[in-house]
Amino acid sequence: MEKNQLIKNNGIIYRILAIEEESVLMIDCIRKTMPDWHDMGEVSRYEDCTEEELLEVTGTVLMEEENLSSKARKIAHERFTVVAGILHFLADDRFRTKAIRKVAEEKGISIQTVRTYLCQYLAFQDISVLVPKKRCVPDKELTKDEKNFRWALNKFYFTRHKNSLKTAYTYMLKEKYCNGEGILFPECPSFNQFRYFYSKYKTRRNVIISRNGIKDYQRNYRPLLGERVQEFASNVGVGMIDATICDIYLVDDAGNLVGRPVLTILTDAYSNGFVMGYSLTWEGGTYSLRDLMLNVIDDKVEWCKKFGIIIKKEQWASDKLPGVIVSDMGSEYQSMTFSQITELGVTLINLPPLRPELKSIVERSFQLLQDSVKPFLMDHGYVDKDAGERLAPDYRKNACLTMEDYEKVIIHAILFNNNQRIVENYPYTEEMTEAKVQPYPGSIFEWGKNQQGCNLITVSKKELIMTLLPRTDARFARQGLIVFGLRYDCKEKNFTEEYLAGGDAIAAYNPESADKVYLQQKNGFIEFHLIESRFMGKSFEEIKKIQSVQRSIIEDAIPNNLQGRVDLASHVERIVEGKEKSRNVNVKGVRETKKRAKEERHKDFIEEVQDGEPDRTDA
Repeated sequence: MEKNQLIKNNGIIYRILAIEEESVLMIDCIRKTMPDWHDMGEVSRYEDCTEEELLEVTGTVLMEEENLSSKARKIAHERFTVVAGILHFLADDRFRTKAIRKVAEEKGISIQTVRTYLCQYLAFQDISVLVPKKRCVPDKELTKDEKNFRWALNKFYFTRHKNSLKTAYTYMLKEKYCNGEGILFPECPSFNQFRYFYSKYKTRRNVIISRNGIKDYQRNYRPLLGERVQEFASNVGVGMIDATICDIYLVDDAGNLVGRPVLTILTDAYSNGFVMGYSLTWEGGTYSLRDLMLNVIDDKVEWCKKFGIIIKKEQWASDKLPGVIVSDMGSEYQSMTFSQITELGVTLINLPPLRPELKSIVERSFQLLQDSVKPFLMDHGYVDKDAGERLAPDYRKNACLTMEDYEKVIIHAILFNNNQRIVENYPYTEEMTEAKVQPYPGSIFEWGKNQQGCNLITVSKKELIMTLLPRTDARFARQGLIVFGLRYDCKEKNFTEEYLAGGDAIAAYNPESADKVYLQQKNGFIEFHLIESRFMGKSFEEIKKIQSVQRSIIEDAIPNNLQGRVDLASHVERIVEGKEKSRNVNVKGVRETKKRAKEERHKDFIEEVQDGEPDRTDA
């Protein structure tokens, strides 16, 4: 007789759990009751039993642990953890009972549940027996009325028309419970029955999606269970970029209303809102992004000095690009021009649609920047939440700040945000606590720059400009490098072989000036200068208009050109008409013949001048 041995008697299968002198501790594997001590002499007469017989009798199927699903494995181990501490007290009923009661209190489950888990494990000695059994609940057949309820809800309630339950119920009665003359049947379900069926089978997700649409659900209702920015920002160097229309109307220097500017900012996610750079323009797009990136790497002390704001370098210590830039699916962020920034080593991450919480840091920064100055701009063109509503004031009439004025305001707001705004509930690490890092975005950013994993990229201004310039196809020809139909030449390097061989190339250009283009090569960009001086100082758009007008003039002249060709052919034909080719032309003495012809022609010309005819050269 051995421990864990299976024995049977009178159809009952037992498992031996412990042996002490003349007693044996056993558990009934069929009824799964708590283990009891039995007399050794009596038990010795029981028959042996196999594990297969036990499984067959109990109808149990045990699986290898590696074949269990992750969820089943998790539940099995959680249940085994409940009983693991009790196994040491099986032999003593008193200590076993106390251990069961203590575990039940700690885990927040009933004592009977603990007993059930314990007996199941002891009977089979396999952790997979603790996996919950699948329950097969047969689908209940719907009644005729319930089928009508389901039909009416799908057709009249779960739709974009947003009908009420009462309206859907009314439509159902009209369609399903009326005779041909529209008279209700005596027996028809009540509205309470209809409402009960709805409450029993509806789900909030289906209601929202069917009545408001999937976009509204994704934007306003979808559960936000992720780690948000922590998924991206484990160190300094993860920038989040976005643009918004500012809540203020601005005027020009003459006091004329211009409109609302666009603010584009790049914030560091790790520091929870440190503004690395900004761009304030009249419109968004590629140009605002270029200005933003230039501002990010600019010397902020010199930049603020342009607006009469004197700061110290540590107040805005940001002059490098983040190694990762996170943006939404805006067209400007997905454009080929902006994506060229990856050539500098920057990784671009475009978030999926309708997921603003993944870049909540930059979204929150806009609100913080504008709310911090709102009280001081309310009577100066600031646009409040009631804009456009009935009886709301016309905020345009209060506009008095210029773009330069508002840019100064934005700079001061950014300085406050970076250096004096307290970041609440920031997940401080032990190292940050020891270093006594102040709870400001600027302090957190400065501390993070010195930590392992900081991902900032040093880029020169010229290199960044060259990288962000738009590019187009170019080609080499004998006339030079052809870009948009214009001819260019390089003064620093000889490209004779390329001009003669021809071939395609890629050139970067500044849309605002056609004076120069930049040939892209593996080791950088080479500057080419415009050959055609008549286009110097003009933008590509202006040149395009000039070329368009020139083509229009040429196209208008084509009919006249064709008519001239026809007329020329007619005149020549009339002149040669009747003239036959001489077959016996004297080809000898050509020099003398030509000399006589010249003397006669010269003589005729002198006589015409002497007779008062106008000089042919003057004509």
